Amino acid sequence: MLKRRWNSRRDWAHGLLATALALTPARLPAQVSLRTVVDLAQRNSTAVRAAQADVNKSAAVLSESRDVVIPSINFSTGLPVFPEVGFTGSIPSIWSASAQSLIFSVSQKRYIDAARMGLRAATAGLKDATEQVALDASSAYIELDTVNRELDAAHQEEGYADRLVQIEQERSEAGVDPLSELLQAKLTAAQVKLRREQLEVRASTLAKQLATLTGLPPGSITPDHSSIPEIPQVNGESPPQTAPGIQSVQLLARSKQLAAKGDEEVNYLPQLSFVGQYFRETNLLNNVNQYFTNSKTGKGLPANNFGSGISISIPLLDFSHRAKARESAADALRATVDAEQAQRQNDVLISELSGSLRELSTEAEIADLKQQISAEQLKTVTTQLQYGNGAGNAPGAPPQPTPKAEQLAQINERQKYEESLESGFDLAKARLSLLRALGHMEDWLNELHGK
Repeated sequence: MLKRRWNSRRDWAHGLLATALALTPARLPAQVSLRTVVDLAQRNSTAVRAAQADVNKSAAVLSESRDVVIPSINFSTGLPVFPEVGFTGSIPSIWSASAQSLIFSVSQKRYIDAARMGLRAATAGLKDATEQVALDASSAYIELDTVNRELDAAHQEEGYADRLVQIEQERSEAGVDPLSELLQAKLTAAQVKLRREQLEVRASTLAKQLATLTGLPPGSITPDHSSIPEIPQVNGESPPQTAPGIQSVQLLARSKQLAAKGDEEVNYLPQLSFVGQYFRETNLLNNVNQYFTNSKTGKGLPANNFGSGISISIPLLDFSHRAKARESAADALRATVDAEQAQRQNDVLISELSGSLRELSTEAEIADLKQQISAEQLKTVTTQLQYGNGAGNAPGAPPQPTPKAEQLAQINERQKYEESLESGFDLAKARLSLLRALGHMEDWLNELHGK
């Protein structure tokens, strides 16, 4: 009860936030946590709503298969429009009621079990759809956060590149450096500008993707880096669990197998049903008593008539049901093959992601070390510019660093920082994908909701 109350409060808060953001102009983005983005994406997802509809349908199918043992009662009434003449073959009644229910059927037990498996499969499919939306929203959010930080570095890098061009322009005019050095500085500035423009396009695309996922206006979401929890450490050797998607197709295959078994058994096993009927006889506008008068008592049909019994149905020869059994068996075989294929594909995916994860982990470590080295080199250049390198003007001494060298060091450090951010995102994305393939996506969602 407390959990439902908390969930309702959380949904109300997220709904209020979504309304506020929808009314906020796109040029005034607001910081939104990753947890809120994931929750909004799950609520807005058509795939999740479709999966929920499948769950509702499966629940109705299970109820339908079980409710055959509950008597169905029908009531009807009617009067002849014109006077009846002669024997019509049916007993006229003012109104009638009938009740019918299944008492015993082995096949129906199979159908109930199949429907129960179908409901479990639909529930697993709903969980799978929810986890996929969480993965998509998390990946887009983390990538947008990474790109925004890269953009900040790119803007700084662009400033350093402009300063480099200015320095080379002055040195070229003074005859210190050749024209080729100025052209090289302009080329560096153009490359930095191109990189910044590519990042802006990428950020715009990700913003629109998040808007589509959450239903919020484009550009209204600014990632909050502090809301991103650490991704659980996982590798290919982690004990796998059955992923919801794999579990769904396996349960669906089991459901079809049970239904096929029921269609087969209905061809040679009897079933028992209860039947009851009541009708109120009338001789209005007919002469029915002329045909049904009791010869001993001289009385016609009684006003109240009731009958009941147990119907035993024994199959002897029914080619239609036999064909239906073969059709169900083929469906069950196809579903079983699909489940096996899905499991094999997931195993291959786990193997590929495990190999990629090791490679990306090493690349991220290398990029981080390069960024640290470039930062130390920048510190050295800055210190030497301020205090000199201590070599003096002796013959063979290394030259003193120039402002040009400082700008090049600044640009190099920013580039290595961006590469480090990009490698970190690639590693995070691979970890999330492997979590999902191993069936541990719930670990990430628990980290997210505990943030």
